[in-house]
Amino acid sequence: MRTPARKVRANERVVFVAPPPVSVEDKPEDIPLAIVYEDAHLIVIDKPAGMVVHPATSHQAGTLVNALLHHCGNSLQGVGGERRPGIVHRLDKDSSGVMVVAKDEPTLVALQVQFHAHDLERNYLALVEGAVAEKGSFKTTYGRDPRDRKKFSSEVLSGKRAVTHWRVVEQLPGASFVDVSLETGRTHQIRVHFADHGHPLIGDRTYGRLPRDPLLRTIARTLGRQALHAHVLGITHPATGKKVRWSTPPPADMQAALAQLRDA
Repeated sequence: MRTPARKVRANERVVFVAPPPVSVEDKPEDIPLAIVYEDAHLIVIDKPAGMVVHPATSHQAGTLVNALLHHCGNSLQGVGGERRPGIVHRLDKDSSGVMVVAKDEPTLVALQVQFHAHDLERNYLALVEGAVAEKGSFKTTYGRDPRDRKKFSSEVLSGKRAVTHWRVVEQLPGASFVDVSLETGRTHQIRVHFADHGHPLIGDRTYGRLPRDPLLRTIARTLGRQALHAHVLGITHPATGKKVRWSTPPPADMQAALAQLRDA
């Protein structure tokens, strides 16, 4: 066994022993779900912070997909692919809020078309550092951060278009509680746009830092995640053609953070 850093010398032989194949079949798990709405075609979930949406190398179990496979049974298996059955869109692991999942292939395709065309309503609630303008928009290019390929940036010379709109719900000591709507849906878009414009989401360990303000620092440490909740989702139901809309309030940890700031 040699370390990856060791240089191979002339005339040496390298032998690679392939590891045994790993099954990609995801198993149903009896994990409680906060179901907002369900019918024969789709299910709407209020995803808790800390839950990964679908299995990956670092998260083979305990995901939303595992929970859905248990709740929906075999009917969901294979809808749109083995590892992401029924998944139309995602939320970051440490973000909470409303998600829609398709229970059959025609519904999945129809919802994917709506998301791709941005022909839907998506609103988020976020707690950001500092005082931001009453309302506004970020309109930028968007792509991988050239300094860290695991992150994204709106400060790139070329990339995709990204547009985020916001309005202030409440100004708080050292922070702003904002309602955010997306015109585009890039990975980490809300977190990146606010961080790149000097107002990182409180608790965001990837794009932010611990605030200098003692109260905000305490809140960030208590949250242990970015203060971001997807609170509204509105779509055209693929089966009925009717506009439907669901909303959920921020979870207890964000409510507690807001209460602390209001009492300051």
